Amino acid sequence: MTLFKLLSALFEYPDEAMVEALPEVLALVSEDPEIEPAEREAIIAFVNWLTGMDITEAKALYVKTFDMTPEHALHLTHHLFGEDKNRGPALIDLTEYYKSYGLELDSNELPDYLPLVLEFASMLEPVEARVFLDPFAKVIAQLGANLDAAQSPWAPLVHLIEARARLVPTSFAPAPQPVTDTVCQDNDCEQPVTWNTPPQLAAGPASR
Repeated sequence: MTLFKLLSALFEYPDEAMVEALPEVLALVSEDPEIEPAEREAIIAFVNWLTGMDITEAKALYVKTFDMTPEHALHLTHHLFGEDKNRGPALIDLTEYYKSYGLELDSNELPDYLPLVLEFASMLEPVEARVFLDPFAKVIAQLGANLDAAQSPWAPLVHLIEARARLVPTSFAPAPQPVTDTVCQDNDCEQPVTWNTPPQLAAGPASR
């Protein structure tokens, strides 16, 4: 799915190569009929913002937002477990899920890193992608709320991911409140500690 591929790229560190690729991003957004008008508008607004930013300032803001602010971390299981021992099994389980689709991680990045999660989701059919992302949905919603509170330009992009992540739409539900403690409490977040490949999805992208 092109949308997840584009969002994966836009959550990476905004270096010179990324900025040079922004015109291509706009072209893809305009051409893909599967991208909804509201999604297209949000992506174009973000690209216009980034294009108008000084590259040094954009880099500094990215580091401040995602590397120096724990409640904005792009490692999704961090918001569930922090450094709790239960985080390790969740990461192993997610890695094994990738392997069940023939994907071997070839980087030092943890498997719950949002751009990597989106990159994998982009390889799936829409229903498969929702099955994969749905366990993350509440964590993604909380991340969006935290970025909203900081008036971050990345917040609208997180909301696009959340809307596409849920198996059952929950537009009637109240928006989560921003938190300063990144580890969700038992009643606040579902804990996505297992990703079991549904039998009908066992033949993943590697077989296509």
